[in-house]
Amino acid sequence: MSDLPNCPKCSCEYTYEDGFLLVCPECAYEWSPSADSAPQEGRVWKDANGNVLQDGDTVTVIKDLKLKGTSSVIKGGTKVKNIRLVDGDHDIDCKVEGIGPMQLKSQFVRKA
Repeated sequence: MSDLPNCPKCSCEYTYEDGFLLVCPECAYEWSPSADSAPQEGRVWKDANGNVLQDGDTVTVIKDLKLKGTSSVIKGGTKVKNIRLVDGDHDIDCKVEGIGPMQLKSQFVRKA
């Protein structure tokens, strides 16, 4: 039997060493055996200034954003209330007043 620890992400018992790292064959997670803590449980979203965003926050758009497929623009300074954070390229789901539901990138907003 192997004396290697189970994968901290998926608890797989079939981990193996690859150089200085331990690797899980099931979820492909790699970690250092000297790491004291488990992997971070969630992604951290940050605005353009580096402030951490959370679901329900109010943010302000920092520059004019052209809406794809239309001639409309979301003006810089527009406040967006009650955001929802999601994984993906556009990581904020929200409803912009006067325009409707859409997705924004966190790099174009700052926390209000």
